[in-house]
Order: sequence, then structure tokens, then C-alpha cells
Amino acid sequence: MEKIRIGIIGSGSWATAIAKIVTDNGHSITWWVRQQANIEYFIKRHHNPHYLRNSYFDVSKISFSAAVKEVVDQSDIIIIAVPSIHIAAALEGLEAQAFINKKVVSAVKGVMPKYNILLNEYLAKQFNVPLENYFTLLGPSHAEEVAAEQLSYLTFSGVNINHTKEVAAYFETEYINTRINNDVIGVQYAGVAKNIYALGAGIAHGLEYGDNFLSVFIANAANEMANLLSAIMQSSNKDCQQMNYTASVYLGDLLVTCYSLHSRNRTFGNMIGKGYSVRAAELELNMVAEGYNASKCIMVINETLKVELPIIKAIYQILWEGHDPVATFKDIEKILV
Repeated sequence: MEKIRIGIIGSGSWATAIAKIVTDNGHSITWWVRQQANIEYFIKRHHNPHYLRNSYFDVSKISFSAAVKEVVDQSDIIIIAVPSIHIAAALEGLEAQAFINKKVVSAVKGVMPKYNILLNEYLAKQFNVPLENYFTLLGPSHAEEVAAEQLSYLTFSGVNINHTKEVAAYFETEYINTRINNDVIGVQYAGVAKNIYALGAGIAHGLEYGDNFLSVFIANAANEMANLLSAIMQSSNKDCQQMNYTASVYLGDLLVTCYSLHSRNRTFGNMIGKGYSVRAAELELNMVAEGYNASKCIMVINETLKVELPIIKAIYQILWEGHDPVATFKDIEKILV
């Protein structure tokens, strides 16, 4: 395989898991870690001081930097793996042509709050990144299982299938199987929606609903998500008939995020169901639950699409308008089929 320079922006659990995959595959990386103290700890102890602490790295394969410009300048492929709410701050200070002739891989699972747009739209506006140079990296996969080298599947999406295959090849390991998809926009919205539904699944669990109810809730969520994705495809004048919304990057990611104890969105929702306020749940979790901001973003986006999204609307009302979870889920019970 041609030697290529890979950069990673972000140092949370998912960024750390991605760094493990790439370095396990024999590639050196340039890695942006925001705080110099964390870099020094990493170099000394060979593991992330805050996330996936049992994953040890060959630091001779890693060039750390606290300057995002340095990582971008030194890389041919840049993987962005920071929470959507922090993207603008992370890329602040980069010149408009910073990503010219570079491939950008999004490992972000959210809409950018305040902007209500996907990462590819933001990069196009701020840095003139064409969609042809933009790829997505999505699950179903939890960082914890990747770190434990349990078999996981990653789906890479891009408008050019051959270029997408080239990018995916850098991630193929004994414990990672890669799949290819050309639905760049749809997979991103699926990644956004599944986090909202996982919050709902967590709320249901916190309210002491059982597995029987949860299975019906998720089945209805899958149908609602398919309706949302179809509307997005139609608004882009693309044929939604060719999309298999039961594939792993759609349904599989929804299932694992709703059911798994590793899911921070499910955990966040569970706290809400048990009576925590949103702020208290944020402080307790100490990690970003993408579904919280995503629920508001999707409601704004849907003002144009006008899709019936009763589950997402109900979760938004609980999180942002202070609706009672018990009463709201009683209403949800009536609409499930």
C-alpha cells in the first residue's frame, strides 16, 4: 500500500479507537491532542490519560501536536473525530485553503449546533472542501469494543467508490471489517437520528419499560428514520429506492446505540428517565451525548422537510421544552405499531 500521511483531529474515546485501528494496521499518524499535558502523559505512559486507558500504543508511530494546523499541514488524509459541538473551535484559525488536495474523513456523529448543518457543508463553506474529497466513517461500532479488538464493522461512504475503497483500506484489520457506501449525506443523518432514538430508548429504560416495549419502540424508530432519510434523498433529487436502510450503517448502528450499555446517548437518556435534569445528566456523564443537541437541530431542519417525526419530536420536547417523560411516553405508547 502506498505510504500516506494520516492525521487525526480529536482525542476522545472514538478518536483514540480510530488511532488504534490505523496504527495497528502499521501506519504512522500525526495526532492533534488539545492539551500539551495530555501529550506528555501519552508519550510517557503510552496510553490516553482519559479514554480507553487499557489501550496501549507504539508511540514511535505517533507524532503528537497541540496545534491543529500542524496536523493538517503534515497529513494527506485528515480524520475529524471531535464532537459536533466542538468542530468550529477545533478548526478555528485554519486558513481557507488548509484542506486543499487533502482527503477529509468524518468520524463525527452529529449535526453542528448553531449552524444546523453537516460537517461536509461546513467544510465546503469555510474551507472550500469539495464533496469528492469528503468521506464518512460510521459504525455500528463502540470505541470500547474496538479497543478490546472485538470484531466490528465500519462503513465508509464517498461519492467516488474507488477513492472510498482506497480510504477504507487503511482501516482493515483482523478485528475491523470495512464496507463501502455512496450515500454520503444519508449515512450522516442516520448517525444523527440514531443518537436521538437511543436517548429515547434510555429514557424508556429509566422509566422501567421492559425489553418488549423497547423492541417495538426501536422498530418504530427505524421506520421513522427511514422516512426521514427518504425525504432527505428526495430533497436532493436522488433515488431513495436504491438505499437499503436495513444495512449495518443504518439499522445496525441504530440497534447497537439503543441497546448497548456502552452507548452514552442511552446512558444519558436513562438518567433523564430516572429524573435527572439535562444539566445534571451532562455533569454526571462528563461526555458529549450527541443526541441532545441533535434533537434540536433535526427539528429545525425538519421545518423545511416537513416529515412526520413523532418520536424525535417527543424526545425534543422532553429535553428542550421540559415535558414530563412519563406523560410523553404515555403518548408515545399510543402511536407505536
